[in-house]
Amino acid sequence: MEEQGCPRCKTTKYRNPSLKLLVNVCGHSLCENCVELLFIKGSGACPDCGTALRRNNFRLQLFEDASVEKEVDIRKRILRDYNKKEEDFDSLNDYNDYLEMIETIVFNLTNGVDLESTKKQIEQYKRDNKEQIQRSRLKMSRDEEHLDMLIEHEKQKADMRKHLDLEEELREKNIKQKNKQALIDELMFSDMPASDIVAIHKHDLYKDSETSLPKAATKFSTGIKWGIQEQPFLPIPEQKEAEPYSYSPVILEMCGPDLPSKEDVKTNGYLAHTYKPTKQEKGGGYDSLYACHRALQEALAGLFYFPEVTQTASSLDSSANQGSGSQS
Repeated sequence: MEEQGCPRCKTTKYRNPSLKLLVNVCGHSLCENCVELLFIKGSGACPDCGTALRRNNFRLQLFEDASVEKEVDIRKRILRDYNKKEEDFDSLNDYNDYLEMIETIVFNLTNGVDLESTKKQIEQYKRDNKEQIQRSRLKMSRDEEHLDMLIEHEKQKADMRKHLDLEEELREKNIKQKNKQALIDELMFSDMPASDIVAIHKHDLYKDSETSLPKAATKFSTGIKWGIQEQPFLPIPEQKEAEPYSYSPVILEMCGPDLPSKEDVKTNGYLAHTYKPTKQEKGGGYDSLYACHRALQEALAGLFYFPEVTQTASSLDSSANQGSGSQS
């Protein structure tokens, strides 16, 4: 970004760190000295665009880009009249169209697009919505007054707290000075040993600090307590020791032929037509032996499973169990 400076006298922030740039409604910036020189009579023309300007309308430039200052000023002036709220419209789409119209007006005035038609549109809107604009301004003024009252109330409370803190700090300072002077007097005029006098003085200071501690907890406006609170210590809950874990191997019922071992898979040619992994896949942990062994397990499982025979066998077992129970 270009260095900030006055476009008329070419003074920059680098050469004059205390340079103050001022901006007016046209959006072109001038330094404070140039404003005093050109607008000595109170009014004059902008050296860049020739717009008639008044000296009392110049204000301090807050943004580095003067066009941003111009847009902010135009937006403030437009929103004084275009001050409808969402509740003033029947639907959200109408409110969005209203906001889009405001942005179009601000863009046209900022960039000099269709200035005449835009100004006529603004004047027509003011005539058609004169009463509504006045009502909204009154409502905004009441809201601003309420907000200012709240801010003033908070400021008074902050000043009061600051005043109380200063008084407390001054009181502690006076107490320390008084105790120091008392200790010096005791050391000068007392017949007791210096070590005993210092010990007694420290003990008295300790007792005073204990009595000055807050005894009861205060509360915030929300009801949450703060401060020193005396609470009894709760006993540590007893924890029951869990039983140690015992591993029991998983028994798989294949319901089929016996599965060949991994050594048989290697030696009997099962891996002849399997996928050969690359070095990268081997580095990631892939092994065709495990894939082939899993495929054989899925293929052989359930080959000897016959639902009718299984149901008959289970019914015979249940009847045999019932007969043995009745005999006993």
